[in-house]
Amino acid sequence: MTTTHSTGTREAWLAARLELLKAEKELTRRSDEVARQRQALPWVRIDKDYRFETGQGSATLAELFQGRSQLLVYHFMFGPDYAAGCPSCSSIADGFNGIFVHLANHDVTLTAVSRAPFAKLQEYQRRMGWTFPWASSYGSDFNFDFNIAFTEAQQREGEVEYNYQRGRHAMDADPAPAPVAQFAANCGTDPQTYARDRPGMSAFVLEDGVVYHTYSTYARGVDGVWGMYQWLDRAPKGRNEAGIWWKRHDEYGTR
Repeated sequence: MTTTHSTGTREAWLAARLELLKAEKELTRRSDEVARQRQALPWVRIDKDYRFETGQGSATLAELFQGRSQLLVYHFMFGPDYAAGCPSCSSIADGFNGIFVHLANHDVTLTAVSRAPFAKLQEYQRRMGWTFPWASSYGSDFNFDFNIAFTEAQQREGEVEYNYQRGRHAMDADPAPAPVAQFAANCGTDPQTYARDRPGMSAFVLEDGVVYHTYSTYARGVDGVWGMYQWLDRAPKGRNEAGIWWKRHDEYGTR
């Protein structure tokens, strides 16, 4: 069988690879500069008393740091009315167990936060075999204040502010886009309810007893922490997608 991709000699491959290396190095340098810009953002003091339910009981935002000075929060899509966590967020969270200990030993705590009641999060966490910290913000304004949860009225009136844009977003379309409808059904809820929670991550720092918000990113901004995509971008066929192909890790058939 003849391949449909271009082929060549090792010498031709090496010449093309060296050209690509120049682009990769430039991308690395640009990524380093963007990281410096990210870290140079002004810090915003958090004075609101957010409360969370954790494995150690009720906790403040400062207590989520677990004695460290930095906190990374993954905003996991698991609304109060979901029957299970979002499959996309689940595939991202599959990488947290392995890196949590490394971050913890570099003065950084990684935790997930979701709006579902803590008992529901615990049950799902056991199913997935995860051990990283996961806090419930059920009944708190936390998710709403950080623009990853929205009210039914905001959604209906097109007043959702997500990814630094206010208006009606693709997830709010009626009828719902096929991936939204598919994931909603997979989470045991309807598309509108499913879309009232969104993915993202936020960073905080604790200094002299004061918590500051330093950074948040949403939508495609979480690609950088979605481990499987970093590998697929280096695979011969890349992401090679035609719609939703991934599942929760315990839902794949044996290959």
